[in-house]
Amino acid sequence: MTSVYQKMTDAELDAALADLERQADELRALNLKLDMARGKPSPEQTALSRPMLDLVTSETDLADQGVDADNYGAPDGLPSARALAAELIGVDAANVSVIGSSSLNLMYDCVEHGYVHGIAGNEPWCRQGEVKFLCPVPGYDRHFTVTESFGITNVPVPMREDGPDMDVVREYVEKDATVKGIWCVPKYANPTGVTYSDEVVRAFAALRPAAPDFRIFWDNAYAVHTFAGEGDELLNIFDALAEAGAENLVYEFASTAKVTFPSSGMAWVAASPADMADLRRAFAAMRVSPEKISQLAHVRFLRDAAGVAAHMRRHAELVAPRFALVEEKLTEGLGGLDCATWTHPRGGYFVSFEGPEGSAKAVVKLAGELGVKLTPAGAPFPYGNDPRDANIRIAPTYPTLEELGQALDVFVVAVKLVAARLARAERA
Repeated sequence: MTSVYQKMTDAELDAALADLERQADELRALNLKLDMARGKPSPEQTALSRPMLDLVTSETDLADQGVDADNYGAPDGLPSARALAAELIGVDAANVSVIGSSSLNLMYDCVEHGYVHGIAGNEPWCRQGEVKFLCPVPGYDRHFTVTESFGITNVPVPMREDGPDMDVVREYVEKDATVKGIWCVPKYANPTGVTYSDEVVRAFAALRPAAPDFRIFWDNAYAVHTFAGEGDELLNIFDALAEAGAENLVYEFASTAKVTFPSSGMAWVAASPADMADLRRAFAAMRVSPEKISQLAHVRFLRDAAGVAAHMRRHAELVAPRFALVEEKLTEGLGGLDCATWTHPRGGYFVSFEGPEGSAKAVVKLAGELGVKLTPAGAPFPYGNDPRDANIRIAPTYPTLEELGQALDVFVVAVKLVAARLARAERA
């Protein structure tokens, strides 16, 4: 892609640079302090769940289908919590454990289980020499941090418009026994917003791994997070496994982190009966009981999938205008300049932005100088290494609409100025 700035005459480019430097100076003088660094719900969103806090009081019956929420026991979670979790992702409640408030903690626990104890009776990964995890990119930086923390080699795999490049995935998984897993956000992926196509989901289910202890880490974090129309449909991975005659291949994770309160919700993992039995044995050594009172509050507030859908429509009323503003500001400011592209998600929490090659670090640095904190350039890639230095994750949910508009104005100027500077540097 050749940008408008690259096509300008020297005089035109010098004039454009002077004007953009002036705009940057004006923005710098405003002393803004705006944050678009992480995908957090706004205070208006978390306020939607405040009524839940009134549902469990000192007078509340704390029993759930014969299980006491106020004592030890039920290591897989309350029966009603497991039923709700299972309904939301379309699995049998018998194959779900609702534990803690963070699905990332559960993912860490599952990686740790493979690394320290071994999956399904296989040799622990720590005794197998080099171990690899596949990382669709751009992807979720906290996933990559988990495996990196164990010394596992993170291997980037290209993302396409319908999901990971399955030819690349298949080549690794079916020919390299050191590949033990792959990170996936299959619906409204972080940060691209892509939902995996039925073809891609079936291709995952059809994998025949070289390693018997390979597992797909299916982080369905945004299963219910639609903000545009009917949203995207994701084929149920366990249905696809049944069609393919496969099992013991997937750990699926989800939570209410961006449904109710981040860090104070419910998180769960689902897998095949054999894999769940294996995980339960591992979890039994580290937990006696989950946070069942929080679970009780959640099921009494959300009730069932229909209740969750109604609640998420209220979220959408707050989230959709923010994403619309991103589209408006980027189109107005950068459309037609041929220096950037970005995704147009219908759900989730992010927009994935691609600027000119060699621009991302400079844009993030300049935006910071102008008062807008962005996710570090390279974060959506293992080890922070974006080989093109072009991708930036935009997280529009937390600021107010006014603040978001200001932040996007800064971002647009930063992208244009860096693109123009790069064009000038090419001629030096």
